Amino acid sequence: MEREITDSDGITWTCIQAYSGLDNNAENRDAAQVKGQEDTYWVVCTPSGGAQSVRLKLQGEWEKSYSDEMLLDEIQAQQEV
Repeated sequence: MEREITDSDGITWTCIQAYSGLDNNAENRDAAQVKGQEDTYWVVCTPSGGAQSVRLKLQGEWEKSYSDEMLLDEIQAQQEV
């Protein structure tokens, strides 16, 4: 459940679902789920360079269904908040 993408500034972002370092059981998957939003999960993206990590709310199987451009758009939107 990890994705690496590189933005136009050459920063490589590593995105991983919250709690994924723990056993992949239902309890940990539930912990990563956004409360009150079915099939939405917290994902943390950490940059290789000077930018700060961001926390995103992404739908379903984000690691397969989101394109690199979609993930970069989500990261940029969160940085502007």
